[in-house]
Amino acid sequence: MRDSTREDGHGELGASHPSGEGRAAGRSSGDPGGDGRPKENARSEVGQEPGAGGASGDAEEGEVERLRRELEALDDRHLRLAAEYDNYRRRSQVELGSSAVRAQAALVAKLLDSLDDLERVTSLDPESASVESVLEGVALVERKVHHLLEEAGLESLEPEGERFDPAEMEAMARVPADSSEDDDTVADVFQRGFRFRGHLVRPARVSVRKHE
Repeated sequence: MRDSTREDGHGELGASHPSGEGRAAGRSSGDPGGDGRPKENARSEVGQEPGAGGASGDAEEGEVERLRRELEALDDRHLRLAAEYDNYRRRSQVELGSSAVRAQAALVAKLLDSLDDLERVTSLDPESASVESVLEGVALVERKVHHLLEEAGLESLEPEGERFDPAEMEAMARVPADSSEDDDTVADVFQRGFRFRGHLVRPARVSVRKHE
């Protein structure tokens, strides 16, 4: 009986021992670090970090390249716009100069008829021409010239009796005023002034009343 019990106990110990070895073998085969995780999972986790960093670097390089291309496109567009504006400015200056020349040429062409009239007056025979005919011819030319200039935009300034305006008048003399109401008013116009399309061409030369 004693022997069989010893044998049975030995058998129980022997039965429990292989299961412990199996657990140890399982740990050694699946967990190189001893933490219970499989070797393949640990290897895959370690291998993911370099790949993620490489993808992030590629994305940054792609973004930099995209921004560089956009900057080059904007710079090229800016250069084209600057060149187009410069060409437009030059064309505008040429066209403006041409328009001014054409307007002046049109005015000169109209004045040529008056110049012809003056030449006809000056070519009259002094022996046969009368003073009345000469004066009539000169007056005709004067009216024609004034009419042409007024059509072009010329305005005459004859401010007799008006309040003196230094912006459009030039005081040539001072005369006494009879009352304070006449102070700083124009007494006489020595020479008419002219304004062309809103711009003063020549101020009117006048005498101004001053009340003492």
